[in-house]
Amino acid sequence: MSGNLRANIKKGLQVAIVLKQDQRSGKLTQGVVKDILTNSPNHPHGIKVRLESGEVGRVKQIIA
Repeated sequence: MSGNLRANIKKGLQVAIVLKQDQRSGKLTQGVVKDILTNSPNHPHGIKVRLESGEVGRVKQIIA
């Protein structure tokens, strides 16, 4: 599933995001979605979410 479509992202979903400071390296951070911050139905760089840990980043992978 693509992290670029808002319809694929739900609260409580396990995802891997890239944090703003990790965009150059591409380092991924895993966590559970707390809030969906992007309002548009899609975004080319990934939907921006807040994890339960408080970290904010764009979804790169959805983990089953």
